[in-house]
Amino acid sequence: MTVIEAKVHRSSARNARLAFILTAVIVGLLSAVVAASYMHPILALFVGALIGVPLGGLAWVLVRIWPVLRVLWWWTPEIGFTTLLGAGWVQLANHTSGPVTLVVVALVVGVPAALPVTRRALVAWTWCLVVRHRLRVCFAQFIIANQSGSLPLILWARPTPVGERVWVYLRPGLSLGDLEGRLDRIAVACHASTALVERGSDGNAAYLRFDIKRREVLTAQVGSPLVDVIDPATPVTDRPTPAVPTALDLPDVDVPTITLPAQKKPPATANGSKPAASSSTPEDDVSDWI
Repeated sequence: MTVIEAKVHRSSARNARLAFILTAVIVGLLSAVVAASYMHPILALFVGALIGVPLGGLAWVLVRIWPVLRVLWWWTPEIGFTTLLGAGWVQLANHTSGPVTLVVVALVVGVPAALPVTRRALVAWTWCLVVRHRLRVCFAQFIIANQSGSLPLILWARPTPVGERVWVYLRPGLSLGDLEGRLDRIAVACHASTALVERGSDGNAAYLRFDIKRREVLTAQVGSPLVDVIDPATPVTDRPTPAVPTALDLPDVDVPTITLPAQKKPPATANGSKPAASSSTPEDDVSDWI
């Protein structure tokens, strides 16, 4: 299995050379300028080279071994826990006999596994370690990274009531929008039900927070403390159940009666004909027109 890919090797080598050149030149020139005020300029150049080259070499080493440091960071909890267990076993074996060592180991392992509280806590933290590695697999397999192949930095994980919460720092080349369309695949890779992602900081878009959900706590039954308040000797009272209509019976519905206002008929003339409409107003005097 390839721990560090060839593309990452080439990128780290190129960045290491660039870091060496920039650090050596900048530090060397600054050192030479400062030293020139105390000695001859030619000697100041040699002093600047003596200071800049070692610091440039240190920058080259740090950049070159960064992929290895990143792998060690991924496995830091496991390495620290394994080292602690090994050191404890050696100290216990050196200071106690064989039967006592086995009894102590049985108690240290068996008691946390037998108690439900400690067992659930151990399982939750174990899933946190697993999810960190599963997210790294997601970034390496099907989530597009930058051209140099550098993966996001998975910072920390802690258990939640529904699963795990993981904080991730993205490298250039990824954004929150690139991850929102792949949440279903991330959930499958993490052996979870669903996965959510949102920004972990208002001032930094590269700092994200993943919520891996394995169970739904809102559907669980929760005991109410009000049950203990009720007196068991309280008599039970039968209350009548009100009738609830199941259907609408239209014949039983009273139809409202609507009464329209009576319309007034225009008055008729002597011969029974309707009066003609007059187009003139009372103010008009037609005697002057004749």
